[in-house]
Amino acid sequence: MAKKLVLLCFLFVFLSLSLKGQRQEQITLQLIPYPQKLVFDEGTFFSKNPDVVFSGTSSEEEKILMNELRSLWSTIDRKKKVSGKDIIYIQKIRDGGESVSGSYNLEIYPEKIIISANNDEGLFYGVQTLNQIMVSCAGSALPCLKIEDYPRFPYRGMHLDVSRHFFDTEFIKKQLDVIASYKLNRFHWHLTDGAGWRIQIKEYPLLTEVAAWRPATTWKEWWNGDRHYCRQDVPGAYGGFYTREDIKDVLEYARSKHITIIPEIEMPGHSEEVLAVYPDLSCSGEPYKNGEFCIGNENTFKFLETVLDEVIALFPSKYIHIGGDEANKEAWKKCPKCQQRMKDEGLESVDELQSYLVHRIEKYLNSKGRELLGWDEILDGGLSPNATVMSWRGEKGGIQAVRMGHDAIMTPGEYCYFDTYQDNPSGEPEAIGGYLPLKKVYSYNPVPDSLTLEESKRILGAQANLWVEYIPTQKHVEYMIYPRLLALSEVVWSNLENKSWPRFRLAVNKHVSWLWEKGINAHPVANGVVMSQVVDTLKREIRVSFECDRIPSEIRYTLDGSEPTLRSALYAVPVSVKDSAEKTVALFGEGKQLTRSQKYKVYYHKGIGAKVVYKLPYSDHYKAACESSLTDGYTGGNSYGDGRWQGFSGDVDCIIDMGKVTDIHTVEANFMQQPGPWIWFPEWTEIWISDDGKEYSRLNRIDNPVGRDTEGMMIRNFGYNGYVKTRYIRYKAHQVPKEGAYMFIDEINIR
Repeated sequence: MAKKLVLLCFLFVFLSLSLKGQRQEQITLQLIPYPQKLVFDEGTFFSKNPDVVFSGTSSEEEKILMNELRSLWSTIDRKKKVSGKDIIYIQKIRDGGESVSGSYNLEIYPEKIIISANNDEGLFYGVQTLNQIMVSCAGSALPCLKIEDYPRFPYRGMHLDVSRHFFDTEFIKKQLDVIASYKLNRFHWHLTDGAGWRIQIKEYPLLTEVAAWRPATTWKEWWNGDRHYCRQDVPGAYGGFYTREDIKDVLEYARSKHITIIPEIEMPGHSEEVLAVYPDLSCSGEPYKNGEFCIGNENTFKFLETVLDEVIALFPSKYIHIGGDEANKEAWKKCPKCQQRMKDEGLESVDELQSYLVHRIEKYLNSKGRELLGWDEILDGGLSPNATVMSWRGEKGGIQAVRMGHDAIMTPGEYCYFDTYQDNPSGEPEAIGGYLPLKKVYSYNPVPDSLTLEESKRILGAQANLWVEYIPTQKHVEYMIYPRLLALSEVVWSNLENKSWPRFRLAVNKHVSWLWEKGINAHPVANGVVMSQVVDTLKREIRVSFECDRIPSEIRYTLDGSEPTLRSALYAVPVSVKDSAEKTVALFGEGKQLTRSQKYKVYYHKGIGAKVVYKLPYSDHYKAACESSLTDGYTGGNSYGDGRWQGFSGDVDCIIDMGKVTDIHTVEANFMQQPGPWIWFPEWTEIWISDDGKEYSRLNRIDNPVGRDTEGMMIRNFGYNGYVKTRYIRYKAHQVPKEGAYMFIDEINIR
């Protein structure tokens, strides 16, 4: 009998745990960013009008939190009672222990919910998580659970350029609402640049009377025109600026969302608008001649310090961002005042001259109790003693800064520049170029692998940047920011072990719908089908995979060039290609085709693995797979920075050695054109052949039929089709020389 009782008890416990496990597996909460620790428990909480009881909080914070809760619980009420059912307890705990700012605990029981933290920011984030749980459960009961949560990084930022195009304060506050709901806590406000000055400065009224206005609505029209400024009352004038009261209003609103706003005042470059109205601060002394301040002119520092005084009086942030990027230093080399400054200060280069300005401005900011933040060019010529570096030209600047004992914020263009395309460019509004899909943003780790544990502590976090040259409207801004910012929010909040692309992919599909309901013009989760390849030289095959961010959906394909239908093959596992294949793929869902079809050509061609000799070098910035890149079998995707496209700042001239005389009917290569970042098709290509590698004969020449004024990203094939026998193939591509221009080629395909 005793044995039977033991067995029954065991079965009861086993079944209870099994049922509990099954129930937990069925619970899916669409939380972004995902908490550091979440444990489900038995039971549920359900109340249409719970009461809220505060403890240890200020009346101001209570008002803020009640407003957040009422966004979902319209009938929620604040009570004094401390016991009973259907209560949300919000408790500020002064336990004396150390915790990360923004950390909180959230517990849901059948009769109550408890949010606790020892800081106001943590309580605010706890409420954001509770709101997301509410939306996930769609009005039904909330699962009982316990969450222990805290941010991975203290700096979790979003940057917005308001110079190229101006956006009013109501729009800024709308974005603050969204970024706060995803636990971001820094807003980098890019207030000045060549396309317009956007902050009122009492001592220099021409900055807002003239430098804030231009006779062209879009940046592109202004940039391609005379790049002049005008007064507000000129017919067709475009622009705007923030008054001191505007800024105070936005700052107060941001404070209620636990967001610190960091102003950026550009110097010494990107200052065309200033020098157009105060030309005496330029090296030439004339308007519309220079874009950089004259560092040899003492009045430059009087101007900058006066502007900074007014900025500091408005903004309480620890950091003042001074830009420091992309300065053209040519005028300084010829300017008598700058040359005299270099002589007086013992400076050996114009890089050191810029560093002189940065050091001097940093000392001034430090005297006012503030710290300097700048783009990674502030490293050039020597870094200021207490400066923090914002690393945008890759991660190199951030790594260099932390190894010098400085803090760094990571914002590399490859992962954090949201002005790039996020889906197939052929179906997207014009962008500056590049390609940064959601999954790539999510994959980012702001701590480079090369850093030690101690060095990594100086990485403060990461930031998304939105430059708006090609983004003229509010709706377009939101279209470019979201949902990529949701991916970055998890990058900077969740520990690496808590990140999961499949979970996030499921969640972000829901969140985009919620953003639409809030009136946010988020980009739909990308419908584009993305192809990836694995080249296997041992098996002499290419394994092709397809994926899409959208859920629910299915990928169907054909192999004969016909259009896919609901009856076409369903993609499930990678497909092996031994010779060549043309796959036509499309996305389907809800019984219909969701996207236009996309065609992919895959070749395991004769040239794979062949030796390539470069007569002219490729760019150090875009090496791809170096010497093996043009014959490794990998074709480029939508981004010139994807590691498949090899970049050339001059001509392409290379020789492929097939190892022996080979029958060939096709030699071709893809090139990319994107006018925004100055990426152009070659003016012409030539293919030459030789049996001995000494004497070459020209096989063909193709002139480029596409003009440079053609908008959008394009990929075009330049090659030869016919029949020849040869061992050596020389491929040439010529571009019209232009400083800063590039050609990109992905693979020389030989069949």
